[in-house]
Amino acid sequence: MNRYSSIVFIAGALCSTLTLAQASSAPAVGLPVPADRLAAGSTVRLAERSIGDLLAAGGRVEVDAPVDGDTALAGGDLRVRAPLARNVYVAGGRVQLDSEMGRNLRAAGGQVELGSNARLEGHATIAAGDVSVRGPIKGSLSIVGGRALIDATVDGDVTVTAGQIELGPQARIGGALRWRSEGDLQRHASAQVAGPVERLALQDHGSATSARDSGNAFGWLAGAWWTVGLMVVAAVVLAAAPGLASEVARTWRQRTGTSLLAGFVALVCIPVAVVILFVTVIGVPLALLALLLYFVLLPIGYLGSAIGLGQWGLVRWRSEAAGHLGWRIGATCLALVVLAVLGAIPWLGGLVALATLLIGLGAIMLQLWPRQAVAPA
Repeated sequence: MNRYSSIVFIAGALCSTLTLAQASSAPAVGLPVPADRLAAGSTVRLAERSIGDLLAAGGRVEVDAPVDGDTALAGGDLRVRAPLARNVYVAGGRVQLDSEMGRNLRAAGGQVELGSNARLEGHATIAAGDVSVRGPIKGSLSIVGGRALIDATVDGDVTVTAGQIELGPQARIGGALRWRSEGDLQRHASAQVAGPVERLALQDHGSATSARDSGNAFGWLAGAWWTVGLMVVAAVVLAAAPGLASEVARTWRQRTGTSLLAGFVALVCIPVAVVILFVTVIGVPLALLALLLYFVLLPIGYLGSAIGLGQWGLVRWRSEAAGHLGWRIGATCLALVVLAVLGAIPWLGGLVALATLLIGLGAIMLQLWPRQAVAPA
């Protein structure tokens, strides 16, 4: 996307998200923004060609029709079977790409797989717990993950940092292979590397160990105090505004995909609005106020997800206590602990924290949009 189309896309996304809030009963919602397309829902299936850029988010996202512009996908389970003409940006728990991609790929998730039918014309950067590359790549390849399997042709250089690295029988690397791992490189006898193979050194474990340990201890302590502070704020919010907290929790449970999209748009649009206000002298006070509210909204959005997750657990396993203040506070505190533990997982923790922030922020933002009144019969 160029700069002008990106601004138009973001502005259109804000207006479209507010319209999407009125249609949460459908399993997936799609809306064109001039040539671009937005889609959100618990399950999103795209079976019609997208002329411009595509932005989709949901629990499960399937792309079965070509996309002529850039593609950005986020969700739990992402599957792409149709050609993507330009750049591809994906983040999810499980990502399966099995199509042609015209430019570069940026992917992150728990499991990322380029299938045998995948074909990338540009460069690829992948960060995931489990990475499998079975389709050819015209450019270079960079991988950071727990396990990395390369069993395809890569015309450019390959750089891999992983706990386990394997070159399959179909591996054909046209450039250099640079790898970093605590274990040995597992290379099939049929695998070929045209350039040099270089093992990169791991970080020095001598003098850096104590500094790293002390940093980790400080990080855990700061995280613990942060979680405790959020628990206190959650108790105050649930006691002072039980109705608003219930609405946020209900939106979080029933409109997860729309909340994720609304949170993404808010996260991007508010800074853009602040910059625009700063340009005009008369808008500087409003810009400062908006910037202050923006930084306040970020932890509140994270807290909104914790309230929604806790309420979901009560409704699912102890519905009779879902309306009791003490149980709601306890469930929210437990949800904060769970989110803190998930956030500490390498590679996956950042995605969990980002998704938690976006969904909670979106659920709060959707409360600001008035619902349509039902016309009398």
